[in-house]
Amino acid sequence: MIGLETDVRPLTAFRIATGLCALSGAAGLAASPAPPQAPATRQPAASTQYLIGPADLLQVIVWKEPELSRPVTVRFDGMVTVPLIGDVMAAGRTTTQLAETLSQGLKRFIEVPRVTVGVEQANSARFYVVGQVGKSGEFPLSGPTTVLQALALAGGFKDFAKTDDIVIVRKDQTVVSVNYKRIADGRDVSQNVLLSPGDTIVVP
Repeated sequence: MIGLETDVRPLTAFRIATGLCALSGAAGLAASPAPPQAPATRQPAASTQYLIGPADLLQVIVWKEPELSRPVTVRFDGMVTVPLIGDVMAAGRTTTQLAETLSQGLKRFIEVPRVTVGVEQANSARFYVVGQVGKSGEFPLSGPTTVLQALALAGGFKDFAKTDDIVIVRKDQTVVSVNYKRIADGRDVSQNVLLSPGDTIVVP
């Protein structure tokens, strides 16, 4: 009997120690912070910079050079005439790109030219409406214009227009679907998108 008790006690102590270790490990595991999650990747926003076109009225400002700062109109060949530099291609460029070109050209005459270009009047911006509307054609995009506003300018719909199947064809050939009925009844006003220069609204 003495020998049996001697054998049982070490075994019981071993089991108790093992159970405590297991509990300690579980508690430590529960207390450990969750591994950090990687931040969600944000997709770059699409570029919406305005491209200068013929007939646009621009404002060129050269810092501390008032005699060089003036409004200029983009000719139909896409060029503008700037003092000291002469003719510079403006059409198809953003205002930032044109300002950089003018800065480079003025370095021959000014040590550190700082040029800013702004669009006073976007006379070249146009959108188009075709199909089952009162007046198809070309319209000036003189300011922020939504699809509903554009359709109103085009005289509204003809009798058999499919107003739930309108599309906007962008200059880059992407297509945006527009359901006029869902916009009109307030179910999806997000479809009343702003137009971009060169957009064509097709009403089947």
